[in-house]
Amino acid sequence: MPTTSTVATYLATRLRDIGIGHVFTIPGDYCAPFLDVMDSLPGIERVPNINELGCGYAADGYARFHGVGAACVQYGVGTFSLLNTVAGSFVEFVPVAIISSSPGASDRLLEQKQNILFHHSTGDLCADQTVFESVTVASVVIVDPCSAPSEIDHALTLMLTHRRPVYIEVIKSVWNQPCAAPVGSLKAIPPCSDAAALQKAVDAAYDAMAKAERPVFLLGIELQRFGLQSIAQQIVDATRIPFTTTSLAKTVLDESQPLFAGTYAGPASVPYTNDLVTNSDCVIALGTIITDDYLALMAASYSTMIRVSHGETRAGVTYFPAVSLADFLTALLTRLKAHPLSHTPPVPAAPVVAAPAPDAPLTFERFFDTLGTFLTSAQARDRVVTILGESTSLYVFGNLFGLPANSFVSQAAWGSLGHETGSALGVALATGKRPVVVAGDGGFMMVCQEISSLVRAGVDAVIFVMSNRGYAIEQAFVDLAAFKPGGHFAPYDDLPAWDYSALATAFGAQALRVERVDELLDLLARLPGLSGGPLLVEVVIPKQDLPPQLKRLAQLPPPLLKYSRKESTRLTLA
Repeated sequence: MPTTSTVATYLATRLRDIGIGHVFTIPGDYCAPFLDVMDSLPGIERVPNINELGCGYAADGYARFHGVGAACVQYGVGTFSLLNTVAGSFVEFVPVAIISSSPGASDRLLEQKQNILFHHSTGDLCADQTVFESVTVASVVIVDPCSAPSEIDHALTLMLTHRRPVYIEVIKSVWNQPCAAPVGSLKAIPPCSDAAALQKAVDAAYDAMAKAERPVFLLGIELQRFGLQSIAQQIVDATRIPFTTTSLAKTVLDESQPLFAGTYAGPASVPYTNDLVTNSDCVIALGTIITDDYLALMAASYSTMIRVSHGETRAGVTYFPAVSLADFLTALLTRLKAHPLSHTPPVPAAPVVAAPAPDAPLTFERFFDTLGTFLTSAQARDRVVTILGESTSLYVFGNLFGLPANSFVSQAAWGSLGHETGSALGVALATGKRPVVVAGDGGFMMVCQEISSLVRAGVDAVIFVMSNRGYAIEQAFVDLAAFKPGGHFAPYDDLPAWDYSALATAFGAQALRVERVDELLDLLARLPGLSGGPLLVEVVIPKQDLPPQLKRLAQLPPPLLKYSRKESTRLTLA
């Protein structure tokens, strides 16, 4: 092994050695030395994107399946555009390394002493670092090649440990300067729980589970992020307690098993799932990110809930500090093996959905009933990953059963429109599977140019755009009367009509338009054999189609409503 390296080579090598095989990029002159190194270093590939949103989303999608991801963009104009995607990765525990570069040493002196504003600078040379401190676990600017190896190693170790993004900015004049070569490998720092608190937490949880008559697991995405899916499955098997998942964590475990009781999203859930969670006397939330989708659950069950996640361990209102999720699950499983619990799960068979008539016009429900049958078939199972955006579709799709583990992506906590289309490239490169994207038309319009990135990479993705020409999910919380005959959307919830076929042609993609169930069935029958790059499918949905899942959600009383306009009523909740 060489004893010296350059800073650019050191960083690229470290990224490759922690498992990153693809770095998503937007070029910039400050970053050029690093991009040159990636193009010459075996084992790591520079992947071009069209804009920074797409770049960040692709890195995020890659990391959700590959374990880690990276994006490299230009200073200032690039990083600030990327900020939204990094915030989503931070909120949802997605470890992405953000690489940027800024003016070199001599340029910095000129900017400071002669008040020369270098391109893409705000005038504050610490601005990017400062902004990213709020959405990363490390935000560093490397100005000294001698300290570069330790600063890079420290940041990447924190990323691996906390499963959250880091920001690494290297000033341009440092990239090609010599530094020490990498030594050893980087690994996450193992969790270290307080032994006494861990024992008390397990005691409290075990006792509550043993006494409960209607316990239910609510499983969260942290189980996947921290590599804890196997142990969670063992706990489910040992207790025979039915499990649900949050929308974000859908398919965290295989959903074809008998103990799966549905994805829980309050009243948008299958009625049985909602009743099971609502009437439970012991909700055991493991690795969950609790968002405002679960206001009703928290209002009803906070004081009896067992919740163990990254940064919080409690049984009811009793908190146990310094207890990690991994240590808790390990200790709980050990207890269950020594003192088994065996509940009789009240889990019925998955709901049987009648196939819609072939000549019926597509609605949200008919589309997902038809797509769901395909996704659980032998043709698709373990061959596709379904990606949904923050839209009406997310709540309808959540009612599906039978999906295999690790077959679904949605940015359901941060909820940035466009993530679904932007992340498809990263998901494809991380999994080798076909991305099947279901995007709201509003979200798709925000990042449609990433179709070009998919074409460039030769990815056979399928992007379904639910074309109802409006922000239906927003309108439902503004005024449900808009969905009745003669009703009208608020002007700000209307969307323009696009020629999706012409758009696909411009990007070099294939295009199709479906309006009826039989047209969708025909496409899905041919889908396993489709190749030649991405396919953009316009799914024509009546503007006033209101799926029952969204209607039930929008009819919640204001204190429990996710998008309530009556903030004062919410503040009165205990």
